[in-house]
Amino acid sequence: MADDKRGRDKQAHDAERRQQEREIATELEREDEIEPPVEAEELADFKAELEELTFPATGIEVVAAIGDREIESVEGSYSIEELVPETDEETFDSPAALRVQVQRPTVAAAMKRVVEASKTLRNTDFSWTQRKAYEKTFQELKAIDADDDDEGVQVISDWIVERIRDKETLPTSRAVRREAAKFCRANGYQVRNDEWLGI
Repeated sequence: MADDKRGRDKQAHDAERRQQEREIATELEREDEIEPPVEAEELADFKAELEELTFPATGIEVVAAIGDREIESVEGSYSIEELVPETDEETFDSPAALRVQVQRPTVAAAMKRVVEASKTLRNTDFSWTQRKAYEKTFQELKAIDADDDDEGVQVISDWIVERIRDKETLPTSRAVRREAAKFCRANGYQVRNDEWLGI
């Protein structure tokens, strides 16, 4: 491969795709560990419906094909269109990637809001690593206040969307973690410095 800009971009894209595949495989292996509020049987039924789609599929294609499909979780019922960003930029390479997206509906709904708000920005790349950092922050908030109607997830997703609208830029993942830590401490949740939110 030539050492030019196109070659370096292709290498970076391939490396990011391999990282995504590794993370999806890890998530699927660990689906029993943290807050999978969607039951395994529900995901199995959902997996069967994914046969209708051709992968890779964009968020728009997924919502058009199965957007009205309801997923039952311990927290309530969610339609796929509430969990999947309706954009061409959001691409699911496999049914497994889509299952990982919907198995944690609280985090998926928050990320949908953020991804759709980020599409209003010009010349902004919402990288995979930044998305994963946002998701991890939402997961940590979910774990901290699991009994409080996910107030932390809602507050931080609102904060990110406001920053996108007001400042016309994506906040850094560090700024998101810092804001999440402030929320936790202000609401009496202890956050140690060696934890993800411990900025």
